[in-house]
Amino acid sequence: MQQGMTDELYEAVEDFRNRDEFTPREKLAAAFAEQYAIDHTAIDDAMWANLRALFSDTEILELTITCGFCVGIGRAFQVLDIARDFDVLWSREPATD
Repeated sequence: MQQGMTDELYEAVEDFRNRDEFTPREKLAAAFAEQYAIDHTAIDDAMWANLRALFSDTEILELTITCGFCVGIGRAFQVLDIARDFDVLWSREPATD
């Protein structure tokens, strides 16, 4: 994905399948990440074939490792209750008082 996504595009990720703003590669990467997070054991030969059609082996490896890291760190944050124990500012915008 291009750096510097707009807030509107970031918010559209939830509906990535139906949005023309995303490239075929971005849509496939999002579909893979979603499947990886929801039910990684259901990633089938068709998904791998689709990935191989649009991504190099190195890119597939990087995508898979990134998905694994994000799922893992998300679970770690949940287990450690990080979001509730610390005042985390998830937005890029400065805090307003």
